[in-house]
Amino acid sequence: MAKLKEFNTTELPTWCPGCGNYSIIASVKKTLSELNLEPQNTVLVSGVGCFAKLPYWIKTNGFVGLHGRSLPVAQGVKLANPKLTVLAFGGDGDGYGEGGNHFLHACRRNVDITYIVHNNSVFGLTTGQYSPTSEKGRKSKSSLLGSTEQPINPLAIAIASGATFVARAYAGHTKETVEILKKAINHKGFAFVDIIQPCPSYVPEHNQKYFKDKIDYLDETHNSGDKIKSMENALKGGFEEKSVCGIIYQEK
Repeated sequence: MAKLKEFNTTELPTWCPGCGNYSIIASVKKTLSELNLEPQNTVLVSGVGCFAKLPYWIKTNGFVGLHGRSLPVAQGVKLANPKLTVLAFGGDGDGYGEGGNHFLHACRRNVDITYIVHNNSVFGLTTGQYSPTSEKGRKSKSSLLGSTEQPINPLAIAIASGATFVARAYAGHTKETVEILKKAINHKGFAFVDIIQPCPSYVPEHNQKYFKDKIDYLDETHNSGDKIKSMENALKGGFEEKSVCGIIYQEK
């Protein structure tokens, strides 16, 4: 097994105290270690956002590109050298807003990469504007009277667009997140994992206490190969309701 310390850098993350990104980066490192992946044969690609600093703080190959553009770069890397393990990272603003078009087409192209989206329902780096996953009515710098838009459902979009692996995790549950990420990376094809996380700076009400009773894991009776049932589970929940976590859909 690759030692966890092999993925540590000398620099330390500078996210806000309590940010869910700390849990996510710990989960990613643990996942890479447990899968015995070699740092020199692993590539992390990100776009723009608070999450996007992650490749700076994991000792692998890294590429930080443009806002919403991690997926085309990651697909290019994988197609150029299929032997590499390639992970793309996005945020709910970066990945579902600016990068929404790339997301749709990555799902249907099914290139063998893993796409991990840090979903805190806010544009954190640009100080608190509402994002594509923000609940209707959210008041922010860009919606002083409350947003008038319905939030998107990335899980349902991914299944409808042809993704062959669709899952959701919660940043506060490291053990479960690691198991989901391991299965995603081992999946042959496009694997998508939406990770719900808190943003204590701009959405302080969505804290760990808030999420405690809002995370609902699928049990072993769920047939992830049943696309219709998987879509039904994908359509459940959101930040204001219980969010279904686990392997939502996987093409066998």
